[in-house]
Amino acid sequence: MTGPEERPERTTSQERIMLEQGRRRAEERELDSRMDKQILVAGVGNAWLGDDGFGGAVIKGLEARDLPAGVKVQDFGSGGLDLAYEVMRGYHALLLIDVSKQGGEPGTLYVIEPDPDEIAGGIEDGEVLSPHGMDPATVLRFVKAVHGWPGKVVVVACEPADVEEMALKLTPEVQAVVEKAVDLVLEQLQLLQSDEAYQSGGS
Repeated sequence: MTGPEERPERTTSQERIMLEQGRRRAEERELDSRMDKQILVAGVGNAWLGDDGFGGAVIKGLEARDLPAGVKVQDFGSGGLDLAYEVMRGYHALLLIDVSKQGGEPGTLYVIEPDPDEIAGGIEDGEVLSPHGMDPATVLRFVKAVHGWPGKVVVVACEPADVEEMALKLTPEVQAVVEKAVDLVLEQLQLLQSDEAYQSGGS
């Protein structure tokens, strides 16, 4: 005597929906991994103050090079608020180019990766944000405060010789490393194009 005929289990509507959602999420992850990373390369600094124009000079050098797909380069000058709003458009990464006094010899290049957890607070109540008075640190505080922090932030910086005296050209020490800085930015862009750069512990 044979037992009751076994029938294949039927997939419920809810299970089918869950399976479909899982399939779509997998497809989206695969598509995202193949997409070009959207990266903003931003030069900042006042070109009227000597070496403070370093960021703009490097941007000009980048504009003459072949750039990876998905990369936007722009000289924001001293328009920090414009930069903050642009960052909030949604990028995988932000690469800032600026001068930074780290105590090295003028013309020394640095690659700095700010930790969002170490960016102090947000924007204080009543704090006035001038479109022409936001330095990169304030830009990052603003972006963090409005939850617009990109997946990765990297700063390529140069030790300045002079950012106090009004001058429309870079000092010889800084001018001499502009092309080297362009190459360094391109190296960083290559790293930022990889998925590994956005994983915990990636560099």
